[in-house]
Parts: sequence; C-alpha cells; structure tokens
Amino acid sequence: MKIGILGAGSMGSAIIRGLTTNYDANHIFVKIHHESAALASFQKELGFHFAETATLSEVDILFVATPAPTTLTILKDLPLASHTIIISAAQGVAPAEIQKLFPQNSVLAIIPNIPVAVNAGTIALERSQTVTPKDQQTAMKVLSSLGSVNTVAAEQLGILGTVAGCGPAFVDIFLSALADSAVQNGLDRKTAYQVAASMVAGSAKMALTTGTNPAILKDQVTSPGGSTIKGVLALDRHGFSNAVNEAINAANE
Repeated sequence: MKIGILGAGSMGSAIIRGLTTNYDANHIFVKIHHESAALASFQKELGFHFAETATLSEVDILFVATPAPTTLTILKDLPLASHTIIISAAQGVAPAEIQKLFPQNSVLAIIPNIPVAVNAGTIALERSQTVTPKDQQTAMKVLSSLGSVNTVAAEQLGILGTVAGCGPAFVDIFLSALADSAVQNGLDRKTAYQVAASMVAGSAKMALTTGTNPAILKDQVTSPGGSTIKGVLALDRHGFSNAVNEAINAANE
C-alpha cells in the first residue's frame, strides 16, 4: 500500500511519524509546500519520501493535513487516481467540497489529535454514506494503526474533535501543575514529570479497560477522612470541573 500525506505541519508530521511505525517508510510519500532544514532532518530520521505532485497519482490513500484556506486550491491540481481514498484532516473544509473535486473517490473527514504520533491517538471520523464498504475497511485499518477511531455523525464531529484534539493540551497543563506541586514539596523535576505522566496514563487505561464510570473510579480511591477526598474537595472549591467545562465550551465555539 502506498500512502500520501499532503502537508507536514504539526498534525501532518504527527500522522507521518505514526504511520512509519506500522508501514514501510519507502511507501510513504509526503508533499510539502516549502522544504526546510527541520523537515529535511525529519525525513532523514524516518525515511519517507518527499513527493512531486505527479507521484501522488500512485497512492492508495491520501491524508490531507493542509491549512483550510489553501486546501481546495492545492487539491484541485492533484492528479489523483480514482481508487485513491482521501482522508481529510483539514478543519473547516467540508468533505462535500473535496468530493466535488474528486467525484469518483471515497472521501472521509477526520479530526485526529497529536498522540497519533505515538500510535495512541483519538480520532474522530465523520460517518459517510458515500464511501464504499471496501474503502471504509481499508481506511479504518490505516486509521486504527494511529490510535482509537470513533465514528460519529457530522453534527457530533466537532465536539468529539474538540475533546480529543484540544484535550491533550489541557492534560499537559494538568501534568505540569502536578509536577510543579511535587517539586514544591521536594521531588526532583524529572521524577515529578515521570510520575505525573505515568499516573495519568494508568488512570486512563483503567477507565478504558474496565469501562467503569470515572465517577465510580474516583469514589473507589476516596477513603473517608483520607487525603484524596480532601484534595477532591479542594479541586471543587477552586472550580476545577467548571474550568474544564468552560475550556471545552470555549474551544468548541
């Protein structure tokens, strides 16, 4: 299978890195607008190919990770084969707009997040009635190699993408705050970051593995009169839950 990626910004680069973990880098072709020393180093590290426009006519799947204002302009000049599956991560560009340019191709819209770089992404996939079952299966296989895929109706894509796409930054703020507090109380910085990240990863894995409501998991570790319930109530007093709600609503506007 040959895979093309259009764009190598933050998200494009994350997709590229994740793909090279499971697919032969010799079969990954990246089309960029401007080459830079950083991109040259990135290419040398992973071994994928920078592609000319004509090369994309040979790919089986094309990831679109370009800025929305330029996406349609770039796409209209591509000589894609009719069998190429187009997976667009270009936010603000409706799948129907891409479909008009390539009426014979299957077009899917996704909102991935940065952890696709380590094959632990959370990917929102818009449900489509125009994609053939065979192309849907092929796309799902590739997307699943990057992380968890959640297929939803078009009207739910935005909020799922907001939680998945913006959430890592919110978690990073939480990790940083945990580490700062640990350092304040005598732990060295490196250990503080490692412990905070490991704790969050373990807690998330437990929620995913058991399927238990997070509120119940919280109750399981809040012993009467214990340190955890005191910390939970301190979070409540300082508006932690409301701050998270406000952050998601603001990001989703």
